[in-house]
Amino acid sequence: MTIKQAVLAGLLLFGAAVEAHSVLDINDWSYATDPHGSVAHFHGLKNDAIAIEFERVPRVDKQNNSWVELIYTLPNGSLGVTETIEIHYQSDQPLIVKLSQSDYGKEGDNSYAHYQAVLPKADQWQTQTLTLNQFKRPSWTPASSLDKGLKLANISAIYLVPSLTDEQGGKAKLAVKSIML
Repeated sequence: MTIKQAVLAGLLLFGAAVEAHSVLDINDWSYATDPHGSVAHFHGLKNDAIAIEFERVPRVDKQNNSWVELIYTLPNGSLGVTETIEIHYQSDQPLIVKLSQSDYGKEGDNSYAHYQAVLPKADQWQTQTLTLNQFKRPSWTPASSLDKGLKLANISAIYLVPSLTDEQGGKAKLAVKSIML
């Protein structure tokens, strides 16, 4: 191998490593709250992290649930061939990681019973790696929502949701330094 070939090979490996890490592009991040009074204080990119604070109101009634979520829209439009998701985060509440799959959202059955996994509360910066087999549909999934399995091509975003109860609502602080797929 010539020096030129070695340098090119090194650059390709470096490029592949950089591609695996999510660069915090503010354009890939957004948030959503219910129309019932929950609020978000989005700080954007702060100290090399996406930072947000939520105030979730208690559930209004049986038909009107409250909710808050930080949304990472996948730059490639899907999870592709992803096998793991590594998140470097801080959260003062356990963190529900939801895979937003069109089959279960407004383009699908409207159940919003996306596959999800729960990460522990992290008062200090922590890195957790989730494998796809750790994601399950929630226990509240309606019987009318047929399980179509995880379809990576149909997953366009990752929702990060502080685990606040329907009954009491609550406050949460969340920050993310990276997501690696």
